[in-house]
Amino acid sequence: MELIQKQKVKHPLEPLSTEEIALAVKVLRETKHLGAFDRFVSVMLKEPKKSDVLLFDNSKSLDREAAIIILNNTQNACFEATVSLTSETVVSWVHVPGVQPTIMLDEQIECEIAVKEDVAFQAALARLGVMDASLVMVDLWSAGNFGGAYENSRRIARPLCFLRSKPSENGYARPLGIIPVVDLNEMKVLQVEEYPYKAIPSQPAHYALAETGPLRADLKRIDITQPDGPSFAIDSHEVNWQKWNLRVGFNAREGLTIHTISYTDGGVKRPVLYRASLSEMVVPYGDPGPTQNRKNAFDSGEYGIGQLANSLELGCDCVGYIRYLDAAMTNSRGDTVVIKNAICMHEEDYGILWKHTDWRTNEVEVRRSRRLVISSISTVANYEYGFFWYFYQDGNIEFQVKLTGILSVGCLTDGEKPLYGTMVAPELYAPNHQHFFNVRLDLQIDGNENSVYEVDTVPAPLGPENPMSNAFMAKSTLLAVENEAVRDLKLETARYWKFVNDNVKNDMNQSVGYKIVPGENCFPFAAPESDLIKRAGFITHHMWVTPYDPDELYAAGKYPNQHAGGDGLTKWSKQNRSVENTDIVVWYTMGHNHIPRPEDWPVMPAAYTGFLLKPTGFFNCSPALDAPPTLKKTAASGGDTCCSREGHG
Repeated sequence: MELIQKQKVKHPLEPLSTEEIALAVKVLRETKHLGAFDRFVSVMLKEPKKSDVLLFDNSKSLDREAAIIILNNTQNACFEATVSLTSETVVSWVHVPGVQPTIMLDEQIECEIAVKEDVAFQAALARLGVMDASLVMVDLWSAGNFGGAYENSRRIARPLCFLRSKPSENGYARPLGIIPVVDLNEMKVLQVEEYPYKAIPSQPAHYALAETGPLRADLKRIDITQPDGPSFAIDSHEVNWQKWNLRVGFNAREGLTIHTISYTDGGVKRPVLYRASLSEMVVPYGDPGPTQNRKNAFDSGEYGIGQLANSLELGCDCVGYIRYLDAAMTNSRGDTVVIKNAICMHEEDYGILWKHTDWRTNEVEVRRSRRLVISSISTVANYEYGFFWYFYQDGNIEFQVKLTGILSVGCLTDGEKPLYGTMVAPELYAPNHQHFFNVRLDLQIDGNENSVYEVDTVPAPLGPENPMSNAFMAKSTLLAVENEAVRDLKLETARYWKFVNDNVKNDMNQSVGYKIVPGENCFPFAAPESDLIKRAGFITHHMWVTPYDPDELYAAGKYPNQHAGGDGLTKWSKQNRSVENTDIVVWYTMGHNHIPRPEDWPVMPAAYTGFLLKPTGFFNCSPALDAPPTLKKTAASGGDTCCSREGHG
């Protein structure tokens, strides 16, 4: 009987199951008498209070609740609901005025159909010599907010259009100078903007296997095998690997989330992060041309990274001994949708973990590094984004975004040289653009009371105490309040930030902590008065720190779609709350500055950007000392030897 009871207990951070989603939809639909014009933007777990989660002992389930966002097409109105799955009741129902929720996948499909059927659009195609609308691709692009009448009164989109010569071709090679403005509530084309075009590009840009040239014939096969199985174990969404313990989550907006990350040190389970997620991302384009200058897509807040996740395939997206997790959500009609294999989990060899050769004794000690990989990949129109969390044996945590897919391009006339982009093929150029990602890190370094220090490396003063003029030191500055904690990288001082718990000391009486090691980064080039910066103020600084607030989840605010701006981090941080020795959240912004290359066409080799969280004083010594040496086969003996050897005198 006790075993049966245990099986019924569900961890409070367990994602909603398909049955729970269906129940939440049913309860809300029946209670609020929802009709055909009420669209389900998202249905996801309403996470319980952090304090309740941390006290959870697996003896009794907490109340399960679903957070639901509804768009009513006839009223152009957004509603937020909370449904109790435990009591099967609607706990709250609130109208949120003046906002536009995330664009739904169904809307993208319906928008393309509506545009192709529109008479004015067909006439515009005919003026370009295009008579078959079925070969036109209509990519729904968010409208942003540039002060126009439609942007403040309707739910609209400004799709970009492309032409295929046949259904299977890469249509992005032939952009059209036509932008339909679409009311997504009515699925009606309001107007068709036409921009002068000399000619539609004629050259194809094949990348599919069936249409590319001869393949390399000298590539030998690599097999990655784990005959004894993986070193990780999964119980529902709880993962144990080496000394790491964590939970995996997923939702329609953020996609992959990681929760309650801890590392077992000396038999003690020590927390590091309570929650880590992609908070927001935005892709601003730097071309002032009329078909390009409104392209500022908030791919998370406007489109939903989770609902656009791929179903990953073994041997293609992930290689090795793979464990997949599905993602459950709804379509806009409230029907349950399951993205199979939305999350991939596997182990990778990662080169040398540590090594030393004692040249006097010829004793060698070497350990190979292994890392746990948890990943998801989403397709947002022409681009693909891979989101990868890595966990290492030495206590490191890494987040990496892999950018690939197809460039969004524009047309050139004969002899034209693009000023704001790069020519990538005859008659085609790719505009300059940037990709900004903000990651929200809800810290829990050995407890909830954490602080942030900025560390700059500075030269020591000249004088008798620095006789060779070579000395330098690390200078730490406490960031005590929000205004102090809005910070930028500084290459001149090798600046980084460390997140510490000043209440817990290591054996050297140092505060335990982690530091963030930045990867590639940049600043935005849009002017401070631009509509982009008004709406995406979080990209103006690399790091922000706020006190924990469960309602502050997204760097640009909850509803960036068509929002005029001023929400999110730029609003919250003005409160100048204390962030010293308290429950805090770190928001790290990283930017990839993309000046396109011909080598990025017709499909872009993956570009990487990310950061590393590295223990600094968290352990008393290297936590990787106990990593076992690798066994290797030897041809001479046919047996196993160890990648560690003793000297021979």
